[in-house]
Amino acid sequence: MQFLGIRVDEVSKEQALQKATEFLNSSGQHKIFTPNPEIIVKAQKDESFKNVLNSGDLNLCDGVGLQIFAKIKTRIPGIDFMLELCRLAAEQGRGVYLLGSGSDEVVGGAFEELEKKFPNLKISGYNKGPEINENPACKFEGPIFEQINQSGAQILFVAFGMGKQEKWICDNLTKMPGIKIAMGVGGSFDFISGHIKRAPLFLRKLGLEWMYRLIQQPSRIGRIFNATAKFSYLVLKSKF
Repeated sequence: MQFLGIRVDEVSKEQALQKATEFLNSSGQHKIFTPNPEIIVKAQKDESFKNVLNSGDLNLCDGVGLQIFAKIKTRIPGIDFMLELCRLAAEQGRGVYLLGSGSDEVVGGAFEELEKKFPNLKISGYNKGPEINENPACKFEGPIFEQINQSGAQILFVAFGMGKQEKWICDNLTKMPGIKIAMGVGGSFDFISGHIKRAPLFLRKLGLEWMYRLIQQPSRIGRIFNATAKFSYLVLKSKF
């Protein structure tokens, strides 16, 4: 379906994992994105970002506001699907690569926690990534492509932050021919490493994870405003 000009796939977790399995068994390269209210708001003012999102091979609904307004049955948070992909990779003996966060401590911590959670998971490598701007293709270190290609990984998790990571994946995926799935994962490494505590499960089920994050990180108030008030305004405006 299309929502405010962004394609969102109405799939269950099982259907999404089946698609991922098909991607891994194919000869092509595939992109997984996770539209949420904040991402959709940003895309309204950035046509190139909108085009990038719509190029995704699997776009999962990540955000209770989007789920409610778009009347989508299943919400699949990006971090949860990342963990499902890790489980799938462990079962199938496929390597994963962790790229981004900007911090050795965070990405290294995510590596350690994933090894504990999935003992059979092959983590082919990890790198905090370079500092990049909104035009990520212009600010990347070539040697990292070589590292990823030599690692043998088939799944690449990219944590450069909303907008940057999706654009970077689109611009650079073909430079890493061994990668079957590239997924933008935002702040997932922060949560997995324990650098930032995730909301309790009952709050996540209620769709109130945003409130918990605001309490933890008051500096996110502008982003929360975009994901709640501004998103609601744009939805209502589109209906009249």
